[in-house]
Amino acid sequence: MSDWGRVDADGNVYVKEGDGERLIGQWVTGGDADEALAFYTRRFENLETEVSLLEKRIEAGTVSPDDATKAIATIREQLVDAQAVGDLASLSTRLDALEPALGELRAKRKAEREQRTAEATEAKTRIVTEAEKIGAGQDWRNGADRLRALLDEWKALPRLSKSADDELWHRFSTARTAYTKKRKAHFGEQSERREKAQKVKEKLIEEAEALSNSTEWGATSSAYRDLMQRWKAAGSAPRNVEDKLWKRFRSAQDVFFSAREAANAAEEAEFADNAVAKREILVEAEALLPIKDLDATRRAWHDIADRWEAAGKVPRDQIKELEGRIRAVEKAIRDAGDQEWKRTDPEKSARADDMITKLEDAIAAIEADLAKAESAGDQKKVKDLRENLESRQAFLDIAKRTASDFS
Repeated sequence: MSDWGRVDADGNVYVKEGDGERLIGQWVTGGDADEALAFYTRRFENLETEVSLLEKRIEAGTVSPDDATKAIATIREQLVDAQAVGDLASLSTRLDALEPALGELRAKRKAEREQRTAEATEAKTRIVTEAEKIGAGQDWRNGADRLRALLDEWKALPRLSKSADDELWHRFSTARTAYTKKRKAHFGEQSERREKAQKVKEKLIEEAEALSNSTEWGATSSAYRDLMQRWKAAGSAPRNVEDKLWKRFRSAQDVFFSAREAANAAEEAEFADNAVAKREILVEAEALLPIKDLDATRRAWHDIADRWEAAGKVPRDQIKELEGRIRAVEKAIRDAGDQEWKRTDPEKSARADDMITKLEDAIAAIEADLAKAESAGDQKKVKDLRENLESRQAFLDIAKRTASDFS
């Protein structure tokens, strides 16, 4: 005997339903009634377990509303004429109680779905916007990698509605196609330019190699500078040959410039002896200062200047010092000569002598007039003539001092 079922003497098994009971099976006559009830009770417990699991899944949100609805319908079918002993009505009540929770689950799933759609729409719109920006630009180095990364991002996102997804995909695909075409055209033009640059540089190498053994140091150095400018203007050759071309071009220059440096080194060694000679000449030249006898200094200077030129070139790092010192002596002699010329200028001396003669003649005339005025007793005229005489005498003194500077 059980609270929810019984087994009669004939082995019939009943389950209580409402105020009555329902036959659910028959047990072997003479069998253990408790064992029969335990068997049918276990069937009820299995049904109860299914309901409990469904309740937990709906509560945790681990089952979709559609799957939960199907599961409820399946359990309800199992409860109809269920061959089980237990509170079958309570299971139906519990299934009824799941309907509100199922509604909440549907609402939650819908909100989550809308949220995912909104986020996916935003993400795909961002991807499309960036792709269109890349497609309109010219970042050939990083653009292709970025577009591939954007495509991977797109694939990882959920689909939108067909119309919305198709529209965004069309924009994304169009941007990628436009970029790919422009990039291909760019690298095609670049490849053509690089091939032209290769041909130009190969000709420049031929010119450089032809000049490498030249001993015309100045002219060839200028020619190499021109070749370098043309090399830079030619642009880059294909990457797999650019370094090889540059090494050949540079090697030809190195041959020439190494030879020039060796020649310069030999020349510098030769010029070192010249510098020693010129320093000895400088001792004589600087000993002429300060100038005491200009004519004697000039004679000595001419000899020194001749020997200076005959001594030849000196090392570059000594040119400025030595030339500066000898030019300082030369300038001092030249300045002294200029001063002497100014002092003895014949034209100025003649003008001074003429002025003295004219002043002396004027003074003699004034003295004669003064003597006449004094004899005549004309005091006013005497006064004027004496003042005039003093003024002319003062000018005469100045003229004589000036003339003495030219003597």
